[in-house]
Amino acid sequence: MLLAGFGSLIQLLYLAMLVLAVVAFVFAATAREDAYRAADKKKKSFWLIILGVAIAVNLYPFFLFLQLAGVVASIVFMVDVRPAIKEVSGGGGGGRRGGSSSDGPYGPYNGGR
Repeated sequence: MLLAGFGSLIQLLYLAMLVLAVVAFVFAATAREDAYRAADKKKKSFWLIILGVAIAVNLYPFFLFLQLAGVVASIVFMVDVRPAIKEVSGGGGGGRRGGSSSDGPYGPYNGGR
């Protein structure tokens, strides 16, 4: 009984690693090439190859060391590269990046005071 539960936990971890790699790959594929250069990160093709290999390795759960390397690469992309690309591309929280609700397109609006 206990080993069956442990096996299910391991399968869930394998699935989580695969999902993380696929999500990172999709984000890497949809970002613009010039955003990678502007953010001073590796080329888009580099990240697509690394994350594609991570997906391929996660499909065959016999290479635990390579799977862990793929997870590290996916995490690095998600917490370092993706936010830098998003910042350079102008992607933010709905166009508002701080400031007050009275800010206009050229600075704060003070009502002619």
